[in-house]
Amino acid sequence: MGFFDRIKQGLAKTVSILNTDIRDIFKTSGRLVDDEFLNELFEMFVKTDMGVAAAKEITGEVRTQFQSRVAEMHEVLAVIKTKLKAAMAQPTAPIVFAESGPTVIMVCGVNGSGKTTTIAKLTSMLVSEGKSVVLGAADTFRAAAVEQLTVWANRLGATIVTGQSGGDPASVAHRAAAKALETGADVCIVDTAGRLQTQKNLMQELEKIRRVIGKQIPEAPHEVILVLDATTGQNGISQAKHFSEAVHCTGIVLAKLDGTAKGGVVVAIRKQMDLPVKFIGLGESAADLAVFDADEFVEALFDEIG
Repeated sequence: MGFFDRIKQGLAKTVSILNTDIRDIFKTSGRLVDDEFLNELFEMFVKTDMGVAAAKEITGEVRTQFQSRVAEMHEVLAVIKTKLKAAMAQPTAPIVFAESGPTVIMVCGVNGSGKTTTIAKLTSMLVSEGKSVVLGAADTFRAAAVEQLTVWANRLGATIVTGQSGGDPASVAHRAAAKALETGADVCIVDTAGRLQTQKNLMQELEKIRRVIGKQIPEAPHEVILVLDATTGQNGISQAKHFSEAVHCTGIVLAKLDGTAKGGVVVAIRKQMDLPVKFIGLGESAADLAVFDADEFVEALFDEIG
């Protein structure tokens, strides 16, 4: 499937809510755009976790365009789509590669966000493009994460660097970067332990990992990717802010988008954070990672309706 079909399938729960609610709002062929109508529209957007700010902007634009007149559903949808696409516009390059030497990608996030699975998916994508990959299993406090990453590395043909259980994560990151330099690998991906954004000591540990990588490879890490669980909805905004303050995130992977009716959180993230959504996770297999495209995302949200 192409991106559009995959995202439409992944957004099925969110699309279902929008489809039902919009058709309920437009019970007849047209609807008078008054306060009652705009309130219903606002509540619909908030329900998908787009956030209050985005919901206000969209309903405000609908008010400006159609105030006190009867509007057809397709007319209102066209305005909504245009507004959403503008709100989510971002650079298209998913990964900014180093001009020379290995590109280092540091991956972080809270416990259970889907980091390890996302790394496997990203590795699969890079390997399929002919790139050699070194994985640094710097989540030394969770043996299962190291084992899982090792299995994926062997399956996908990547090199894995591990450390002692409970050992210094920065040491693993250092050795992974060194291995990438030594072997001339194209990409080095460093996993990190899941942590709550409020755990200051663990956030400082992330800063240390970042510094160590930078000493090994100047200007690295080239990407610091935050994996957010889409099912957490608005809580993802708080995570993004805290992680960005600690390690200067360069982009977001929104995982588990197929398991939530809160797909609108992508809009909230783009609205409140100056961070691009680089990829979205649409399933459990290694191939279920898609480069994010804002225009196609919006079209998929409303495809069943328009």
